[in-house]
Amino acid sequence: MKVLFAASEAVPFVKTGGLADVIGSLPKALVKQGTDVRVILPKYEDIPAKYVERMEQVASFDLQMGWRKQYCGILKLVHEGIVFYFVDNEYYYRRRGCYGYGDDAERYAFFCRAVLDAMPHIGFIPDLIHCHDWQTGMIPVLYRAHFSYQPPYAHIKTIITIHNLKYQGVFDKEAFKDYFALGDDHLHGYALELHGGASFLKGGLLYSDYMTTVSPTYAEEIQTPYYGECLDGLLRSQNHRLQGIINGLDYEEFDPMADPNLEVRYRDSYPKKQQNKLKLQERLGLPVNKEVPLIALVTRLVDQKGLSLIDRVIAELMQLDAQWVIVGTGEPRFEELFRWAAAANPDKLSAQILFDESLARQVYAASDMFLMPSLFEPCGIGQLIAMRYRSVPIVRETGGLKDTVSPYNEETGQGTGFTFTNYNAHDMLYTIDRAVRLYRQPDVWANLLANIKKKDFSWRKSAQQYIDLYESLVPSVKV
Repeated sequence: MKVLFAASEAVPFVKTGGLADVIGSLPKALVKQGTDVRVILPKYEDIPAKYVERMEQVASFDLQMGWRKQYCGILKLVHEGIVFYFVDNEYYYRRRGCYGYGDDAERYAFFCRAVLDAMPHIGFIPDLIHCHDWQTGMIPVLYRAHFSYQPPYAHIKTIITIHNLKYQGVFDKEAFKDYFALGDDHLHGYALELHGGASFLKGGLLYSDYMTTVSPTYAEEIQTPYYGECLDGLLRSQNHRLQGIINGLDYEEFDPMADPNLEVRYRDSYPKKQQNKLKLQERLGLPVNKEVPLIALVTRLVDQKGLSLIDRVIAELMQLDAQWVIVGTGEPRFEELFRWAAAANPDKLSAQILFDESLARQVYAASDMFLMPSLFEPCGIGQLIAMRYRSVPIVRETGGLKDTVSPYNEETGQGTGFTFTNYNAHDMLYTIDRAVRLYRQPDVWANLLANIKKKDFSWRKSAQQYIDLYESLVPSVKV
């Protein structure tokens, strides 16, 4: 089985969010199970020099995009056993960051076209193209319109994975006509039209052979108006080819026994975990006290992450017998909220308004609890890292949070964290207060950590689900 992943970012080359973690780790799990998976990405300026220096050019050709004839180079790099291809065009990609430019429609139109055009040049015609998020959404459309009848391509199947339905790649219809050489028949309401323009993502959903998203609960949620971002009707009508597969975690990358960022490495030793807590309290200027529970947030400071709930009850949260550490950047109002709370409560809260991967790992290792009160969460990686580092999650029951964290039941002793259902500040406050109270009961806490230890959130099971899906779409080829 030959599979080509098309995506706009991947760890360790470039990252803006959880998509990069998936593209950096899922192919490794699939390769271990016998699939030939390769990845194709844009060659951005921000890719570290140590990777660029190892790339070799394997192809260059002229790419026709509408009336434009553009240079397209393909570079290749083998990293951790995975073949990565990079689409090179300095006009489109030699600039800082990935997104947010006025010509993003043209930049990712070029990328979608390059993915399909490059295949004969690199000597890799896959059985299946696995597209990820809006930036690759037009690949299935282009394949159907221009490539599916050509002999080298005719057998290919396409899948698109929705990592976050909120981002849909909506641009002016005229741009789609121009860049993709599509007629009006592609641009009405039953095709690409969305919000008065046209959508990359909608194209991927309509024209791919199958759709997945990153958790079973999110797959259900996006078929409702509240979570559906105006695409719920389409998703309901096509739910026979929609599946939610939970994201996994790279257990080699996130391993408290081998993490070089930690002061004290550990696996299931609670005393060693506590040593990390004492060292972090000292580093951040919080009172050094192992008896006080430390609650962490490592997150983008944006409304999606449920920070409005924290804003609503910040005074009550500061009255709990607990310490807090916040790591992240985002919307100014939330950055200011946490700076203010830290200044007003220096013995209770440390606000690290920055992105620091090393500090984030130390916080996972040091914290007793990890809060994710998200408004919506397609999958979430924070709660998976937290459990890997034996920090007990406190989450709202939405998307992947609901699928990965089971509520603790004091009667049965079952459960791996604390959960609340409604997007309500006082429900969250009550749940955090309950967690803080149960922290004072060593038997309860030891039982919670034992329950977490039994869980496996590595990619192994999810990778097998993808393989089963691939084989159902390409039945003649077995992994």
